[in-house]
Amino acid sequence: MVDVFSGRLLVSKDGRSVDPEEALQNKVVGLYFSAGWCSPCRDFTPVLCDFYTELLEETEPPAPFEVVFISSDHSAEEMAGYMRAMHGDWLALPFHDPYKQDLKKKYNITAIPKLVIVKQTGEVITDKGRKQIRDKGLSCFRNWLEAADIFQNFSG
Repeated sequence: MVDVFSGRLLVSKDGRSVDPEEALQNKVVGLYFSAGWCSPCRDFTPVLCDFYTELLEETEPPAPFEVVFISSDHSAEEMAGYMRAMHGDWLALPFHDPYKQDLKKKYNITAIPKLVIVKQTGEVITDKGRKQIRDKGLSCFRNWLEAADIFQNFSG
């Protein structure tokens, strides 16, 4: 993941700057391409919130999973409002970072919402994260973890 966000800062839900190297190290990462104006996004975001909360707050130790929101909102204010109102406690690429266009190209994002699950290298595990979470719930995380080559005792 360090490769993907190298030299950039991410922001937390409460607006703090976060070093991606620390925050994403040894984690399966979901790149969440979404926007507050998009009704399928607003439909899926609470599902992703529950999934995230269960993995991070209800498993011991917390699962090695992080979400990075890449906004398609129309303004920084819209993005901040959407994050405050609906998002889990995950990270985001700052609204004004032009890198989001590169990420959309790199991961072939033609429609939102899209949840792309990636390894530490940025290599795609699946670009069907949303469907897998809807169909399989938490059990899909184990498959992602195996594919991610992160070795640790996750027993969730």
